[in-house]
Amino acid sequence: MIFIPSSMGRLNKRALLRRLQKAGMASRADLAKLLGMSQPTAGKIADELLADGVLEEVEAPVNGLKDARIGRPGRLLQLNRAEPHFLGIQLGLSETKLAELPLGATEEDQWQASFSISKSHAQPVGEWEQRLRAAAARLPHKKFRGVLLSLPGIVDEEANRVLFSPNIHWSERVDLPEIVSRIWRAPVLLVQEERALALGHQLANPDSENFLLVDFGEGVGGAIILQGKPYANPTPIHGELGHTPVLGNQRRCGCGAVGCVETLVSTRGLLDSFRTHSRKTGTWTELKSHIEKHGVEPWLAQSLDAAAVAIAGALNVLGLKCVVITGSLTELPPIVIHHLSRAIQNGTMWARFGKVGCEAAPRRRTAGLVAVGIDRLVVLTAGQNVVRTKISHGKSAALETLN
Repeated sequence: MIFIPSSMGRLNKRALLRRLQKAGMASRADLAKLLGMSQPTAGKIADELLADGVLEEVEAPVNGLKDARIGRPGRLLQLNRAEPHFLGIQLGLSETKLAELPLGATEEDQWQASFSISKSHAQPVGEWEQRLRAAAARLPHKKFRGVLLSLPGIVDEEANRVLFSPNIHWSERVDLPEIVSRIWRAPVLLVQEERALALGHQLANPDSENFLLVDFGEGVGGAIILQGKPYANPTPIHGELGHTPVLGNQRRCGCGAVGCVETLVSTRGLLDSFRTHSRKTGTWTELKSHIEKHGVEPWLAQSLDAAAVAIAGALNVLGLKCVVITGSLTELPPIVIHHLSRAIQNGTMWARFGKVGCEAAPRRRTAGLVAVGIDRLVVLTAGQNVVRTKISHGKSAALETLN
């Protein structure tokens, strides 16, 4: 018998889980009131999620419970933090990281295992799978509700495949969900990395409803949150700020073009410029010390200004007035973010009428991955006795009730 939960049931579950993601914990009565549900409806959903291990009950702090009765401590609901439900994987240019993730994760990234593969290896896919298996053996848990794989580049999340990855081209030619599912028998979802970062930032900052997040690292990418939701667009391409061309820039980019802004302000781009202008070996530590001593020199200012033009243009088009900066630039002395912020404000229309916010924030990729997992794996299946099959290229997991 095939069972598909009603649209209203899914919407109610999604609304309740999102409220708990933002609030941290709440009583059944509070959830019903905040969501505009009847208490029996909210209670039924909560009971299903408790039975499925998605939620857990905790004792309410005495000062935080308005209707606490003497001798009968109140009980609040929160997302399960006691055990991992997902496995998070970050595929980077030089390193792959793994973390077991509880549903209530909102803190900064905390990876439990990592490995690298040889850049010169003739078959990187085979070496990656081999090292992934070795890393899996070191993790305490072996079974998960789902595996969430964060990747850079253009990721078609609906088709569950990488269309184009300027810095990790081998990921375009393989079936990553198939490889991962050979190690963990669970659904595998590919998630575009900047989208995960934006969702994670929003969870940690519930009042942040509209912002552009820009992450600096091996590349430069962005993601947009509008009215509390990821910006919806008809193609998998979004936030590709790093591939904005800069006039006069002759550096070749991994995407095949010449002059992309990420060749100037990615980690490698900054170090290349630093070596050219300082005649030093050019390590990241040396760059930080150099900026602390000499400030933002002209070569660095030009690179930051080029990034600011791309960011300001995106803010002008989208009508946003807040940008969140994560990644490598936040590791440099504060004067770097200060210079970038001023340059962004100089290029935005809204700065003529109001304030344009530019803040540095830690990466919360794992929290964003959990948000995707809850939305795509928990909401659909919670409360059902189901068989979950892996999600592969263009194929959704089959969900069947067992009678």
